[in-house]
Amino acid sequence: MSDAPPPERLLDVTAVTRRFGGLVAVNGIDFTIKPGSIVSLIGPNGAGKTTFFNVLAGVMEPTAGSVVFRGRQMVARPRRVGLESVLWVLPATVVGGLAAGLAGLGVIRDQRIIALLALVAMGLLIAMLLLAIVRPTWYSELLGRMGIFRSARPNDMVAAGIGRTFQNIRLFKNMSAVENVLVGMHARLHSNLIDALFATGRAKREEEAAERKASDLLHLVGLTGMDNELAKNLPYGDQRRLEIARALASEPALLLLDEPAAGMNPRETQDLIKLISRLRRDLGLTILLIEHDMKVVMGISDRVTVLDHGEKIAEGTPEEVRRDPRVIEAYLGTPAA
Repeated sequence: MSDAPPPERLLDVTAVTRRFGGLVAVNGIDFTIKPGSIVSLIGPNGAGKTTFFNVLAGVMEPTAGSVVFRGRQMVARPRRVGLESVLWVLPATVVGGLAAGLAGLGVIRDQRIIALLALVAMGLLIAMLLLAIVRPTWYSELLGRMGIFRSARPNDMVAAGIGRTFQNIRLFKNMSAVENVLVGMHARLHSNLIDALFATGRAKREEEAAERKASDLLHLVGLTGMDNELAKNLPYGDQRRLEIARALASEPALLLLDEPAAGMNPRETQDLIKLISRLRRDLGLTILLIEHDMKVVMGISDRVTVLDHGEKIAEGTPEEVRRDPRVIEAYLGTPAA
């Protein structure tokens, strides 16, 4: 295990802009998060908060700017992507060209060998296309060395250590609570297709361990004994908690919570505040949340960033933001002349 100190900034966002035609939803946002902090992103409806979240989560590419997570650039405008298609066909072209050349020169006359080389070329082409779909880490690193960059997709962001919940709950309604959490663990499981087909010991052990962990996560978020309840039968507040448990199942370093207190009653909101604080204390998580409930924001945040019409208008401690005239104006409007 490395003794190197943790990075000063877990997330580093530089000049991120996102346009939809003539509409600028997010405009030149600079934003950083230190490890172990709880940061809130607030602003009136339509301020660009969820669009900004979607850029961070890899759901959409920015029109400009970049997102660096754990020192690695994850999201930015694509670079030299046309070269990637050359990489896909290069091995097959080399083998096929070599076979054709040797056959033309009479070096190879056995048609079976020529046919075998043609099959190898076809296999290489299929393998490269599969790599482009799966995009393992070494493949992405190879692209980087060639100067090719594509923004990380949502599954890449999860693998890198970013988990999230959604403004509108997105659970698998007809699956049990524990099954929903198990879905969130997919990126961290190691059993392969062979293990699944032959029900190997490794697959069984991993499945049992995953079910125990899922049950522990349900207990952590306050859903003890709810393992086999269908998600659709859970009360609204419990569904919110289940979505957090599913996000935790991917073992994130940074947890993005999109309006986690929306629709909750005062008691549920207080329980949520305690849960978020416990996640940082017990799991060492860094948390970024969008929230309209100012009791939640002011009660747990180390720093608050305020957006309005896609632009950052204020940033600081909760008390600093609470007193900022621009924030008051954004929420309350200017008095009539």
